[in-house]
Amino acid sequence: MTPRPEPGTTGPSTKTPLKRGSKKKRVRVMAVGVFDIIHLGHIHYLEAARGLGDELVVVVSTDKMVMKRKHVPITPQEMRVRLVGALKPVDNAVLGHTDDQLKSVEDVRPDIIALGYDDYHNVDELKRKLAERGLHPEIVRVNAFRHDLDGTRKIIRKIFDSGLFESPVIRDLKPQKEGTEGQ
Repeated sequence: MTPRPEPGTTGPSTKTPLKRGSKKKRVRVMAVGVFDIIHLGHIHYLEAARGLGDELVVVVSTDKMVMKRKHVPITPQEMRVRLVGALKPVDNAVLGHTDDQLKSVEDVRPDIIALGYDDYHNVDELKRKLAERGLHPEIVRVNAFRHDLDGTRKIIRKIFDSGLFESPVIRDLKPQKEGTEGQ
Protein backbone atom coordinates (compact mmCIF):
# COMPACT_ATOMS: atom_id res chain seq x y z
CA MET A 1 0.00 0.00 0.00
CA THR A 2 1.23 3.47 -0.89
CA PRO A 3 2.06 5.56 2.17
CA ARG A 4 -0.44 8.33 2.80
CA PRO A 5 1.02 11.83 2.34
CA GLU A 6 0.29 14.28 5.10
CA PRO A 7 -1.54 17.48 4.12
CA GLY A 8 0.87 19.99 2.69
CA THR A 9 3.64 17.46 2.28
CA THR A 10 5.13 16.06 -0.85
CA GLY A 11 3.52 12.85 -2.06
CA PRO A 12 5.49 9.79 -3.10
CA SER A 13 5.35 10.56 -6.82
CA THR A 14 7.20 13.86 -6.68
CA LYS A 15 10.07 14.47 -9.03
CA THR A 16 12.03 17.11 -7.14
CA PRO A 17 11.84 18.33 -3.56
CA LEU A 18 10.60 21.82 -2.83
CA LYS A 19 13.58 24.14 -2.73
CA ARG A 20 13.80 27.45 -0.99
CA GLY A 21 16.59 29.97 -0.96
CA SER A 22 18.26 29.02 -4.25
CA LYS A 23 20.50 31.71 -5.75
CA LYS A 24 18.46 32.24 -8.91
CA LYS A 25 14.87 33.22 -8.26
CA ARG A 26 12.65 30.63 -9.80
CA VAL A 27 9.01 31.44 -10.35
CA ARG A 28 6.92 28.90 -8.47
CA VAL A 29 3.40 28.34 -9.73
CA MET A 30 0.73 26.60 -7.69
CA ALA A 31 -2.24 24.85 -9.25
CA VAL A 32 -5.09 23.27 -7.32
CA GLY A 33 -7.77 20.73 -8.02
CA VAL A 34 -9.45 17.42 -7.41
CA PHE A 35 -7.98 15.54 -10.41
CA ASP A 36 -10.42 12.64 -10.10
CA ILE A 37 -10.05 10.69 -13.36
CA ILE A 38 -7.35 12.60 -15.23
CA HIS A 39 -8.60 14.04 -18.54
CA LEU A 40 -7.52 16.53 -21.24
CA GLY A 41 -9.04 19.45 -19.33
CA HIS A 42 -6.61 18.69 -16.48
CA ILE A 43 -3.67 18.41 -18.88
CA HIS A 44 -4.57 21.73 -20.51
CA TYR A 45 -4.84 23.41 -17.09
CA LEU A 46 -1.53 22.01 -15.82
CA GLU A 47 0.36 22.81 -19.03
CA ALA A 48 -0.96 26.38 -18.96
CA ALA A 49 -0.05 26.70 -15.26
CA ARG A 50 3.44 25.32 -15.88
CA GLY A 51 3.91 27.84 -18.69
CA LEU A 52 3.53 30.68 -16.18
CA GLY A 53 6.75 29.90 -14.33
CA ASP A 54 9.73 27.65 -13.71
CA GLU A 55 8.24 25.20 -11.25
CA LEU A 56 4.73 23.82 -10.87
CA VAL A 57 3.47 22.57 -7.52
CA VAL A 58 -0.01 21.06 -7.59
CA VAL A 59 -2.17 20.88 -4.48
CA VAL A 60 -4.59 17.97 -4.71
CA SER A 61 -7.82 18.24 -2.73
CA THR A 62 -8.37 15.82 0.12
CA ASP A 63 -11.16 13.27 -0.12
CA LYS A 64 -13.04 15.10 2.65
CA MET A 65 -12.82 18.41 0.79
CA VAL A 66 -14.02 16.81 -2.45
CA MET A 67 -16.99 15.24 -0.68
CA LYS A 68 -17.80 18.56 0.97
CA ARG A 69 -17.73 20.56 -2.27
CA LYS A 70 -18.43 18.18 -5.16
CA HIS A 71 -18.94 14.42 -4.90
CA VAL A 72 -17.47 11.22 -3.55
CA PRO A 73 -14.18 10.86 -5.41
CA ILE A 74 -13.66 7.77 -7.55
CA THR A 75 -9.95 7.59 -6.83
CA PRO A 76 -8.59 8.09 -3.29
CA GLN A 77 -6.49 11.14 -2.45
CA GLU A 78 -3.22 9.20 -2.25
CA MET A 79 -3.73 7.85 -5.76
CA ARG A 80 -4.68 11.28 -7.13
CA VAL A 81 -1.52 12.84 -5.63
CA ARG A 82 0.61 10.12 -7.18
CA LEU A 83 -1.06 10.36 -10.60
CA VAL A 84 -0.78 14.15 -10.73
CA GLY A 85 2.85 14.03 -9.58
CA ALA A 86 3.68 11.68 -12.46
CA LEU A 87 2.42 14.11 -15.11
CA LYS A 88 5.09 15.82 -17.22
CA PRO A 89 4.20 19.48 -16.44
CA VAL A 90 4.17 18.83 -12.68
CA ASP A 91 7.29 19.21 -10.54
CA ASN A 92 5.62 18.36 -7.23
CA ALA A 93 2.20 17.19 -6.13
CA VAL A 94 1.07 17.61 -2.55
CA LEU A 95 -2.07 16.86 -0.61
CA GLY A 96 -4.05 19.90 0.47
CA HIS A 97 -5.56 20.69 3.83
CA THR A 98 -9.20 19.91 4.52
CA ASP A 99 -10.01 22.54 7.12
CA ASP A 100 -7.88 25.44 5.83
CA GLN A 101 -7.26 25.62 2.10
CA LEU A 102 -5.07 28.70 2.47
CA LYS A 103 -2.64 26.70 4.60
CA SER A 104 -1.51 25.04 1.36
CA VAL A 105 -0.54 28.45 0.01
CA GLU A 106 1.47 29.06 3.18
CA ASP A 107 3.19 25.69 2.68
CA VAL A 108 3.97 26.11 -1.03
CA ARG A 109 4.71 29.89 -1.04
CA PRO A 110 3.92 30.34 -4.75
CA ASP A 111 4.75 33.41 -6.81
CA ILE A 112 1.69 32.69 -8.94
CA ILE A 113 -1.52 30.80 -8.23
CA ALA A 114 -3.10 29.42 -11.39
CA LEU A 115 -6.83 28.91 -10.97
CA GLY A 116 -8.80 26.73 -13.32
CA TYR A 117 -11.39 28.45 -15.48
CA ASP A 118 -14.18 26.95 -13.37
CA ASP A 119 -12.55 27.38 -9.95
CA TYR A 120 -15.10 28.75 -7.49
CA HIS A 121 -12.73 31.25 -5.84
CA ASN A 122 -13.35 34.96 -6.29
CA VAL A 123 -9.93 36.38 -7.18
CA ASP A 124 -10.33 39.65 -5.25
CA GLU A 125 -11.61 37.85 -2.14
CA LEU A 126 -8.79 35.30 -2.37
CA LYS A 127 -6.19 38.08 -2.68
CA ARG A 128 -7.65 39.80 0.39
CA LYS A 129 -7.59 36.62 2.49
CA LEU A 130 -4.02 35.81 1.43
CA ALA A 131 -2.87 39.36 2.16
CA GLU A 132 -4.23 38.97 5.72
CA ARG A 133 -1.68 36.14 6.05
CA GLY A 134 1.13 38.18 4.52
CA LEU A 135 0.94 36.33 1.20
CA HIS A 136 0.84 38.24 -2.08
CA PRO A 137 1.05 35.83 -5.02
CA GLU A 138 -0.19 36.85 -8.43
CA ILE A 139 -3.43 35.07 -9.23
CA VAL A 140 -4.11 34.02 -12.80
CA ARG A 141 -7.20 32.29 -14.11
CA VAL A 142 -6.35 29.79 -16.85
CA ASN A 143 -8.66 29.71 -19.86
CA ALA A 144 -11.02 26.84 -20.55
CA PHE A 145 -10.40 23.82 -22.70
CA ARG A 146 -13.54 22.73 -24.53
CA HIS A 147 -14.04 19.12 -25.47
CA ASP A 148 -16.88 16.69 -24.96
CA LEU A 149 -14.67 14.74 -22.50
CA ASP A 150 -13.05 17.68 -20.69
CA GLY A 151 -14.56 16.90 -17.30
CA THR A 152 -14.81 13.96 -14.94
CA ARG A 153 -18.60 14.10 -14.83
CA LYS A 154 -18.76 14.17 -18.64
CA ILE A 155 -16.58 11.05 -18.78
CA ILE A 156 -18.73 9.25 -16.22
CA ARG A 157 -21.90 10.28 -18.09
CA LYS A 158 -20.48 8.98 -21.38
CA ILE A 159 -19.60 5.65 -19.75
CA PHE A 160 -23.16 5.30 -18.41
CA ASP A 161 -24.67 6.34 -21.74
CA SER A 162 -22.47 3.94 -23.70
CA GLY A 163 -24.39 0.91 -22.51
CA LEU A 164 -21.20 -0.59 -21.16
CA PHE A 165 -22.94 -1.60 -17.95
CA GLU A 166 -25.37 -3.72 -19.93
CA SER A 167 -22.60 -5.93 -21.32
CA PRO A 168 -22.24 -9.43 -19.81
CA VAL A 169 -18.57 -8.80 -18.99
CA ILE A 170 -19.38 -5.80 -16.78
CA ARG A 171 -22.41 -7.52 -15.20
CA ASP A 172 -20.10 -10.36 -14.14
CA LEU A 173 -17.82 -7.86 -12.39
CA LYS A 174 -20.57 -6.59 -10.10
CA PRO A 175 -20.28 -7.92 -6.54
CA GLN A 176 -22.90 -10.48 -5.64
CA LYS A 177 -25.41 -9.63 -2.93
CA GLU A 178 -25.02 -11.70 0.19
CA GLY A 179 -26.98 -14.93 -0.08
CA THR A 180 -27.24 -14.85 -3.89
CA GLU A 181 -23.89 -16.43 -4.75
CA GLY A 182 -24.17 -19.44 -7.01
CA GLN A 183 -27.70 -18.59 -8.16
